[in-house]
Amino acid sequence: MTFPESRPRRLRSTPVIRGMVAETRLSAADFIAPLFFDARISRPEPINAMPGQQRWPVEAAAEVCGPLAEAGVNAVMLFGLPDYKDDEGSSSWQDTGVVQQAIAEIRRSCPEMLIITDVCLCEYTSHGHCGLLDGNSVDNDRTLPLLARQALSHIEAGADIVAPSDMMDGRVGAIRGALDVHGHSDTPIMAYSAKYASAFYGPFREAAESTPSFGDRRSYQMDPANVREALKEVSLDLAEGADIVMVKPALSYLDVIHRVREAVQVPVAAYNVSGEYSMIKAAGAAGWIDEERAVREVLTSIKRAGADLIISYHSLEAALAIRSGRWS
Repeated sequence: MTFPESRPRRLRSTPVIRGMVAETRLSAADFIAPLFFDARISRPEPINAMPGQQRWPVEAAAEVCGPLAEAGVNAVMLFGLPDYKDDEGSSSWQDTGVVQQAIAEIRRSCPEMLIITDVCLCEYTSHGHCGLLDGNSVDNDRTLPLLARQALSHIEAGADIVAPSDMMDGRVGAIRGALDVHGHSDTPIMAYSAKYASAFYGPFREAAESTPSFGDRRSYQMDPANVREALKEVSLDLAEGADIVMVKPALSYLDVIHRVREAVQVPVAAYNVSGEYSMIKAAGAAGWIDEERAVREVLTSIKRAGADLIISYHSLEAALAIRSGRWS
């Protein structure tokens, strides 16, 4: 059928009709809220590069998780800023580490919250790289036992899921092996499988104080030019025992999300990263865009591309907009 017999505008004429035929729907249950806990502070501190986001003291877990739970956001992802750093990132696996303490506090204040922990050494090493150094290079194989040790410490502290973000080859298998040996064979792994060496991580590196002291991470994070390589990384992580795979960042990699979704039968997560968040916040504050509409459009595009789960700093505001009916 062609015009005038076919008139697609008929199904766009009213909000009710548009809602009835919408192909992609957002839910608060889609979102995972990233949180920064800082062992050195006693009150929340704003993150300059990420308007609306804060570093939280461990004692503030209820203050930050309560509103998320009330809005329907059921999961958080934890990042830690320790009180000391060394060459191997040893504070990342201490029983008294900042993430381990935050897990315990969330368990106490919001027991139903699903706790996912980021597993990487960059926030804990004095040099800011994601693994042990051999000269000016990251030693992949010597790093694996340390990542496994960190992941195990998170699970023993009470985390539900671990999410290795380091991009070392073989780290999913090392973590799976360590968890299984210690009786945690039912614990899922959410792998940062296709993590690109992106310019959009800048605000996060300020928030987490994880900028490398020299060089960059392009020798272990993925080249933005590649998508077939992403599918290879995903297949390797699944073979090693990953239960959920992730694409990071999201907006410049919607095609990768789509390709991964078509290739696998496991849940796919996408990380709507700090730079993507801060761009919208800056443009909204300047009055250049309608911020709320832009947030909705961005999150919808990520889900439309094929993400089942969306890690986003917009999680709370999006969930509140959905609950209020503004996004219905």
